Amino acid sequence: MLRERVSQNIHVCTSDLYAQVTAGVVATPAGAVVIDTLPFPSETREMASFIEHECPGGARYVVLTHYHADHTNGAYLFPKAEVVAHALCAELLAEVGEKALQKVKAEEPALEEVVIRLPTITFEGAEMALQLGGIMMRLIHSPGHTLDSLMVYVEDERVLFAADTLMPVPSIIDGDPAAFKASLEQIAKLPLENVVQGHGEVVLRGEVGEAVQAMVDYLDRIEDAVADVVAKGGSKKQLGRITLESCGLSRIPLNGMVQDIHVANLRSLYERMAGE
Repeated sequence: MLRERVSQNIHVCTSDLYAQVTAGVVATPAGAVVIDTLPFPSETREMASFIEHECPGGARYVVLTHYHADHTNGAYLFPKAEVVAHALCAELLAEVGEKALQKVKAEEPALEEVVIRLPTITFEGAEMALQLGGIMMRLIHSPGHTLDSLMVYVEDERVLFAADTLMPVPSIIDGDPAAFKASLEQIAKLPLENVVQGHGEVVLRGEVGEAVQAMVDYLDRIEDAVADVVAKGGSKKQLGRITLESCGLSRIPLNGMVQDIHVANLRSLYERMAGE
């Protein structure tokens, strides 16, 4: 696990084992707010150890930004904390998460001990406020990557944990492009110093607008490109002509994993547009 401090009270932890997944620690005099966990127990335990040393009050809340396992696997390692999420996250963890976890355990021994911890505090609608130790956070529903996705905006620090609403390549296979673009537009409206992506490096203030626009442009381009293939009666093989570079993004981030995300996006759009 890698850790960096992005403001006086905020630390970002990044997985060194899988896809540069990020998680956050907001330290307050009353304890810590943990924003997501890391994919493997060993890394989340490093987070927990850091919190015990840094925050005498320990972890008070764990906010889950969406139900995907790489962000939620470690919630059980904070047994004294309340787990906060959108109501849809609780539903998806219960309905989809448990089956997915049992399947992956058969393939990955390092996850054998993981158990799903369901949210204890949920909200519906657009937003929820969370305050601890004088620090105010806004939990903003941001569907697109998934239906239940949310972002955490730490107001005084002007730091946004965008989770997978912002990452080096948007992933829509479990979501919706139109909703995704609307959520990206929410980011552009916030006064920001730093944005923590769900995977990869922290985006600095001067780069936020460009990064958000690049994601919106990418989603527009893949929709147009796939629609053209479908309209001409093309097969999935022809999707290979739609490169990441032609859609305005690089294939370098996340050790090349962005290419896999891109291919999955194209196939998902094709199946939807072709009615498969």
